[in-house]
Amino acid sequence: MPENSAAPTTSLYVHVPFCAQKCEYCAFYSEASSGELINRYVHALVRELEIVAADLKPKTIFFGGGTPSLLNLRQWETILRAMEKLNLLGAEEFTIESNPATVSADKCQLLRDFGVNRISMGVQSLDEKLLDRLGRIHSREQVFKSFDILRAAGFDNLNLDLMFAIPTQTMDIWRETLDEAMAMQSEHLSSYEVIYEDDTPLFDQLKAGEFSVDEELACEMYEELILRSAAAGFRQYEIANFGRGEPDGQDIPARACKHNINYWRGGDYHGLGPSATGYVRGVRTKNWANTQLYCDQLEKGKRAIESSEELSPLRRAGETAAFGLRMNAGWPLADFQSTTGFDLRREWQMEMEKLKERGWAKISNDRFHLTHQGLRFADAAAEMFLR
Repeated sequence: MPENSAAPTTSLYVHVPFCAQKCEYCAFYSEASSGELINRYVHALVRELEIVAADLKPKTIFFGGGTPSLLNLRQWETILRAMEKLNLLGAEEFTIESNPATVSADKCQLLRDFGVNRISMGVQSLDEKLLDRLGRIHSREQVFKSFDILRAAGFDNLNLDLMFAIPTQTMDIWRETLDEAMAMQSEHLSSYEVIYEDDTPLFDQLKAGEFSVDEELACEMYEELILRSAAAGFRQYEIANFGRGEPDGQDIPARACKHNINYWRGGDYHGLGPSATGYVRGVRTKNWANTQLYCDQLEKGKRAIESSEELSPLRRAGETAAFGLRMNAGWPLADFQSTTGFDLRREWQMEMEKLKERGWAKISNDRFHLTHQGLRFADAAAEMFLR
């Protein structure tokens, strides 16, 4: 429930933990789908929405996963009608992640009718062998077909997700994928280097020596991504994110993902669903990463929170600094102070100077941001700001 003096939270993330099958690289909490458990999850999610609704007035909503588009029409209708009843619809940006194999005209129509206005499609590659290598369930043909279905349904804000440095992916294959993706004329592009995380089949294969990581090639692929996206009219505004449209005063393009910008700028958000984290008024919560347990708790009328931690103001500010550095614009110093109450130059002057000496960052009178080289090492740079 909201504190008396506090304005409601304006960002909502919902985790849908179901997939048709688990991808080789995925370390997110997700599981192969089963009809009965999905129905239980839908009803538990509605209960969780009811619990937090009084403290929510969403400007951005993001359903991530897993594969949210795997839910069937009836399940989506249950969730969206509950949101309507709780006055949670009408967000400026309402994104749903989808897999190209689970897009249909009637589902698109339903989502549009309830105000969903942005779809993020997990393409990953347009090479059949690489899709197979990653354990993806869709074909390259389905990518183009689903994109056309989304356009026909009236979606004019589409994101394509791509991956690079996939084992056996050559520079030629990557260039071809980029060219084809650019030709689709989406409004947004997200592109990530494959990360090898513990407890994933891809990590086990790497450990077993089935392939090796070519860091130099990965760097070249990233440079190619930046060059080709710029040539196609995209503007990079975060390490892995590119949008179309006129930029604002902070060099953020019109089609940037507003929901993610809220994360990177240290904003509050409610996180619902199994394994979801939330961050509201300095308190970080994490839900149980177990769908069964998540449902059990909510069926008893309780939130399914595994852990909750109140961060000190300085620690909150350090995290906010670190996240914001992922963006090309970095931190306008006045914005950082009004967001956190701390002066970036006073608390982190030594770290800022170190990054500047390395050629990883620039400091001006009103802004601190990473350079092109620094963005490649943004994680290492960000760690220096954590308190």
